Amino acid sequence: MKESDWKIFKQIKEKALDTFCRNSLKEFGSVINNDSETAHKRYLSLYEIVHDNDKELGLVFDGHSRSKAQMQLTAMRVREIADENLVKKLSSELQESTDPKRFEW
Repeated sequence: MKESDWKIFKQIKEKALDTFCRNSLKEFGSVINNDSETAHKRYLSLYEIVHDNDKELGLVFDGHSRSKAQMQLTAMRVREIADENLVKKLSSELQESTDPKRFEW
């Protein structure tokens, strides 16, 4: 990965992590504030969501190396948490290789 792409990737990753966490917190809040469910059911739902989100967070964000950057960027873009304005600043090769449209079925 080119140095210029690496610098931009670091910015994308930082913003995507913040977005992922904000989205997770909103989801947690929805479960917590759902008064139509019992406290126990909300607790169990919250536990499951936190567990699932934690696994996803690890898959997308754990490790910070150039060797993982392309895979991580692809994962961020598939989840629509990458800042696409920053992605446009990457080399065309990296943009194309991480384009989520490549994974449409």
